[in-house]
Amino acid sequence: MSALMILQLCIVLGALWLGSRYGSLALGAISGIGLAILVFGFGMKPGNPPTDVIYIIIAAVTCAGIMQASGGMDWLIQLAEKLLRKHPARITFLAPLCTFFLTVLVGTGHVVYTLMPIICDISIKKGIRPERPCGIASIASQIGITCSPIAAAVVAFITISGTNGYAITIPKVLMVTFPACILGIIMASVASYKRGKDLDKDPEFQKKLADPEQREFIYGSSATTLDKKIAPESKRAVYIFFGALLVIVMFAIFQELLPAHETIKAIKDAPEVQLLGSRVKITADQLAKLGVSVDGITKMEFTPLKMNIVIQIVMISAAALMIIFCKASPKKAVSGPVWQSGMVAVVAIYGIAWLADTYFANYLGEIQEMLAGMVEKYPWSIAFAFFLVSVLVNSQGAVVVAMLPLAYKLGIDGWILLGVLPSVYGYFFIPNYPSDIATVNFDRTGTTKIGKYLLNHSFMMPGMVHTLVACVAGYLIAYLYHSMGWI
Repeated sequence: MSALMILQLCIVLGALWLGSRYGSLALGAISGIGLAILVFGFGMKPGNPPTDVIYIIIAAVTCAGIMQASGGMDWLIQLAEKLLRKHPARITFLAPLCTFFLTVLVGTGHVVYTLMPIICDISIKKGIRPERPCGIASIASQIGITCSPIAAAVVAFITISGTNGYAITIPKVLMVTFPACILGIIMASVASYKRGKDLDKDPEFQKKLADPEQREFIYGSSATTLDKKIAPESKRAVYIFFGALLVIVMFAIFQELLPAHETIKAIKDAPEVQLLGSRVKITADQLAKLGVSVDGITKMEFTPLKMNIVIQIVMISAAALMIIFCKASPKKAVSGPVWQSGMVAVVAIYGIAWLADTYFANYLGEIQEMLAGMVEKYPWSIAFAFFLVSVLVNSQGAVVVAMLPLAYKLGIDGWILLGVLPSVYGYFFIPNYPSDIATVNFDRTGTTKIGKYLLNHSFMMPGMVHTLVACVAGYLIAYLYHSMGWI
């Protein structure tokens, strides 16, 4: 590894670190500074921005944002609250499952902020240490991303895998990630069940109760959505949204139902063509991209509509139906947390993935040479790279877009990458993610906290337990399916 390569890597990591310090849009924007230094300062050839993934995120977030504007999200939160209040003693297990499924359905973990105060309130009223359900519930709200059919990480995995010769569908991805992540959540919940001292035996908490103002702050208020009336239009919007998800999954399973279009494909091992009257040569792939048909060089094929296009069409159409038939306000949607957080994710993925692709593409040969032995012997070890990058970039979609092409170029099989896909969630490690910070603030008892030494926080244990269990389970499930010829 040359000194120049190390210097340029430090620039990439420095841009990611600085972006994470500022958060929000800064993560993608400051990545642009790193990209500018590499391209203009060092003369690197710029990589390719992940436009396909970005388009899908925009479509999915627009649809989810419109559903939120219609009041449909309030109904989902209300249903979750009814379940939790019906079984308060089991909240350490039920709360993370509720936040997980909300994320699976909507495709973003930012839908849980309304539910978190309710989880805290139920825990306090039942005498359960809120850190137990809150820590794993915040973790589970992010875990659901690799199990959602419209989440950026899942769609990016399918799109990038397809371009690298590993054809995989949404249902097949979920066949691996869903059971693996559910098992990880259950084991993390078990580990959290008796975590810390009970409230009646916690001297720090009892000291707070001795202060009348603190006691009133902890027990004097109540968080609930059950008093909110849900309009018929709100429920209708949820039905439309779920119908859109069902259509996407149906097309993913039965792709023969998709319309096929005539396209020009390059013939493998076709010779280069020299342009008439010049010294310029052009490859078969370049001819195909230009839409030029040449006998013996290119061929005509009928190819079905790609799933990334299907998702975009279905999501945008569903958003339109909600606007027309469910009284959903577009103005309210763009000011809502779901749409805003989604657009932040777009900018982050745009900048981070473009920066990473530029660096890796220019040093692919050197990276392959360095990692060849380890990857060949322990291909699953790529999970450590996914996890470490996620700690820096705070976006599972960005990790997939930035690292998956490199993993394929290193020769790692697609089924292995699918098995360790849960490892792209590592940003709980440093507790600076909005859902974790919000959860700390929602816990009126103060048991959910960021420790004195930063890393000894309430989310570390459940996050590590889940990641370890989900990756091991995912790898074994993927191996079983692969050996059966299913993936």
